[in-house]
Amino acid sequence: MPKNSPLKSRVLDEKDKKILMLLQEDARMQLKDISKKVRLNIDSVHKRIKEMKRKELFSLRAEVNPRKIGFPIVADIKIKLKNVSEVEREKFIKYLQGHKSVTTLLAVMGDYDFTCVLIAKDGDDLEKTSTQIRQKFKELILEWKGLLVLKTYKFEEYDLL
Repeated sequence: MPKNSPLKSRVLDEKDKKILMLLQEDARMQLKDISKKVRLNIDSVHKRIKEMKRKELFSLRAEVNPRKIGFPIVADIKIKLKNVSEVEREKFIKYLQGHKSVTTLLAVMGDYDFTCVLIAKDGDDLEKTSTQIRQKFKELILEWKGLLVLKTYKFEEYDLL
């Protein structure tokens, strides 16, 4: 991977892809184990990982299961906004980004403008949070469609090979 070059998908070679796949499986995998599996020395693996992190190809973080920490309700909310100004839209986004019950906020293409994942302790908590957001932005929100997430089978995993 050329150093200090702009990120392009063709910059990743097969070794980089293998490293990323291994880190997806276990982000705490030791460099010596990665180096054996991709057939590179430890220093080369370390340099590649460091460079991919610098280029923001991935980040290392813990994936928390909300149901295991007291939030058994996970709801996927589809939101359509009315014709809003850029300032109003940014205010809405900032609010949701800072909300403690919002775990994911994605701008989407199609029938809705956003998909927002809310976590809650119970139905009352979900209703309270949902109502609070909808009331605060009632002038902006045209449509609000909630779906309960029953089970997650796959999340943020990429097959690069």
